[in-house]
Amino acid sequence: MNTRTAQLGERARALSRTFGRWFPTPSILSPQSAGIDISDSSVKWLVLAPFKDTHRVVSWGDTPLPPDVVVGGVIQDVEALADTLAEVKRNLGGISFAHAALPEEAAYVFTMHVPEGTPRDQVLRMIEFEFEGRVPITPATAVYDFDVILKHDDGEGEEIGVSVFPRDLAESYVAAFDMAGITLISLEVEARSIARAVSSGQEDEPITLLVDFGRARTGFAVLKRSVPIFTSTVEVGGDGITKALVEKLSMTAEEAEAFRNEKGLQVESGDSSEAVQVAMGTAAALADEVTRHFHYWDTRRNERGDRMTPVGQVLFVGGSANLSGLTDYIAARVQAPTARANVWRHICDFDEYIPPIDCRRSLQFATAIGLALRTLP
Repeated sequence: MNTRTAQLGERARALSRTFGRWFPTPSILSPQSAGIDISDSSVKWLVLAPFKDTHRVVSWGDTPLPPDVVVGGVIQDVEALADTLAEVKRNLGGISFAHAALPEEAAYVFTMHVPEGTPRDQVLRMIEFEFEGRVPITPATAVYDFDVILKHDDGEGEEIGVSVFPRDLAESYVAAFDMAGITLISLEVEARSIARAVSSGQEDEPITLLVDFGRARTGFAVLKRSVPIFTSTVEVGGDGITKALVEKLSMTAEEAEAFRNEKGLQVESGDSSEAVQVAMGTAAALADEVTRHFHYWDTRRNERGDRMTPVGQVLFVGGSANLSGLTDYIAARVQAPTARANVWRHICDFDEYIPPIDCRRSLQFATAIGLALRTLP
């Protein structure tokens, strides 16, 4: 390890001791910041600014990452990621602050109850006592924080959602941003960022199964009042459809993408085309996973026999969620309302402003949008 990297690592360790910044800073104290979403294949960013009674997108983009810089959400080459982040910074219009998300693959997410009105520092100590039975790492090797789900939970106290990450993973993200000259204001689990963008925030919102259908994998999260209470990732992605269409039917990548978005699973009367069957293979594998997650959480019961987490809806984000016919197909499997999420619901009214990112592509920016929303009133 060279001297520069060692110094940055020490600075990252110092920054990691202030992870109380994970959760929202009062907007009056928070500078204009970018939401920066890092995946294995790219870095997406988005900056919002208030405009009258709504908001406007003032900067956005998507920069590819070289192969193997980030694998499964884990940074393999901090300096290479920093180089890409420095390139992103040049497109932020002078903004040098950011909110970022940590990968769900490395997260440990759970719920617990604490006495109502417990001070934050005491809650954090109570969380540490839960590590042994819930998390396979020690408090000393972790960073963690919580969101309040319910202030009053039928006499059981205050329900909170806890997110835990390995400390070394979090520090590698801090180091990459620091090396790029970007001040990282907060880190949080990716599902929390998406929830901020797509959840209503209303108390009567049903428990939601959030499905982030990406290129190589799919993330699942159960949201209760906009707070993740569970996350997981499976190796099912939309690129499998494109690859099969290219290899089996000699389509170009562009033709395969157009087929996915325009026809996909839509089988007309008497239509049994091979292309539809190819798409159906990946859709069936995804549907099996959605159904498994949905029914497990929907049927959980407490000691009184009451349903604990009745799932009321399924929401899709991610670029592969544009597969035509997907939401109807999943809805038929789980027998619950299923839709593509509206990632702009807290940003603008389409009658007054049309964002510069088209509807299909915007599903890829759900995390960046949710992160950018942290600095808005």
